[in-house]
Amino acid sequence: MSRNKEYILILSLLMGTILVPINSTMIAVGLSSISDFFNESIASISWIVTIYLIVMAVTQPIAGKLGDIYGNRRMYIWGISLFLLASVGCAFSPNVLLLIVFRSLQAIGGALLTPNSMAIVRHTVEKGRLAKVLGLLGMGMGLGAALGPLIGSVLIDSFGWQSIFWVNVPFLLFAFLSAIFIIPNVDTTNPVPLDIPGAIYLAISFTLFILLTHPHRPITYFMMGACLLTFSYLFVRREKRAPAPLIHFGLFHNRTFTSANLSILLSNFTMYAILLMMPLLMTSQFQLSTSQSGLVLSCFSISMSVAGWIGGHITSKFGSRKIISLSFACMTGANLLFFFLSDVRSISYLVLTLLWGGLAIGIGTPGMQTSSLESVDKSMAGIASGIFSTFRYFGSMVASTLVGLVLNSHILFMALLLASVLGIITAQGIGRRASVTPVSNTR
Repeated sequence: MSRNKEYILILSLLMGTILVPINSTMIAVGLSSISDFFNESIASISWIVTIYLIVMAVTQPIAGKLGDIYGNRRMYIWGISLFLLASVGCAFSPNVLLLIVFRSLQAIGGALLTPNSMAIVRHTVEKGRLAKVLGLLGMGMGLGAALGPLIGSVLIDSFGWQSIFWVNVPFLLFAFLSAIFIIPNVDTTNPVPLDIPGAIYLAISFTLFILLTHPHRPITYFMMGACLLTFSYLFVRREKRAPAPLIHFGLFHNRTFTSANLSILLSNFTMYAILLMMPLLMTSQFQLSTSQSGLVLSCFSISMSVAGWIGGHITSKFGSRKIISLSFACMTGANLLFFFLSDVRSISYLVLTLLWGGLAIGIGTPGMQTSSLESVDKSMAGIASGIFSTFRYFGSMVASTLVGLVLNSHILFMALLLASVLGIITAQGIGRRASVTPVSNTR
């Protein structure tokens, strides 16, 4: 592949993958507008965020395997197409139910995009430039998540909430056309069977868990709880017997692997809780407009993105456990500052606290991912990445559900404070040097 075609390929992949985190965080500043438009409660509207995270969490572990079976290029193009059609569907949705349906389809498209774009890069970019290209894609996705609230607030104030979905269309069309003509076909070898029953059991279990956090009658709680235990048991039993399991439970025998995944769950829980509840707090208690809220919230996201780059450098020098512990210790301080936000009611105090919170979360993320991957054999890196991604999205799901349920900001900040303290304890399980755990699939 010529260098010019390579540049177009990278731009095409970046246009596709960057929209996944943008659409994950951009919606945060649009919840109030969507709630007013449909005359629905925030608890109902929060499902627009929750369903995106549930589907992403369930689909991520199997998206890469679909690429192995049917081809990374084909799955990437399917991902773009589905994301494009779902974005248009979201913009035209006449009610909340259809909006939630199209958001779930959008999440499936996004889940297909990310792992298959990385596989395409590995197959098409020369070895000497691979790390640089992957780093560029990672930085782009980080900036996408950081700029999502700011972009969303500007679009909503200017054109309404539908515009946050319409803005995807030109970028996805470019990504689709360039993918058709630029991305070469990559032959797959040794395709593995897709664990469809495991994926179904996992999806049902995640959905039931989230439903249990919503108010119901006692008999409904009992029935859903029984179903959750049943499908969770079926999932665990299936994964222990499946020839190509979605989640390899033997990996959790490694203390470092388990601690790293629990750390990203707690960290992402904190991040999403802040992204979702701060716009509501800023409009209700600080009387900021949607665009002003997005601008202030971007301080948190940009700080987190820059801190992630810094964290990657200092983790290699000081070790994952120290940096992850430092990250959660800083989160504890930031959450204490958040707790007094309603009493101080100062914009400067708010901005400084958000900057501190973003720094605290971002600086530990590279160490968590590094610890997770280095604690397993290289042959298990794909499965380990899928598990790590699932734990990441699971933390996001819990946060979005909690924000929809609890409207008292002090209770929410107490939950964040507890999560950061638990994070400090969890980080102690990460070894100074990751011990590799080879795992064989036993039936």
